[in-house]
Amino acid sequence: MSNIDKRDKLKEEPFSYKISKDNKVFIFWHGKQVMILKGKESEKFISKVQKADSMEAQLIMAKVTGNFKHGNERMNK
Repeated sequence: MSNIDKRDKLKEEPFSYKISKDNKVFIFWHGKQVMILKGKESEKFISKVQKADSMEAQLIMAKVTGNFKHGNERMNK
């Protein structure tokens, strides 16, 4: 995990999610809604997140939203 999140941004837990009654998943980044999952995508997300700890859940949400390793990040050296 340390190799993936080199700048420790996921430790701040910027992502959160909420599951509605009809199994839609609302994903938030710093309190702002950034994505809605429904259907098979939401079922797959829910099954992964329920098995994960908080850091793994943050990584899953980062990957699902696409807010993960764009390739233009700078390395602090």
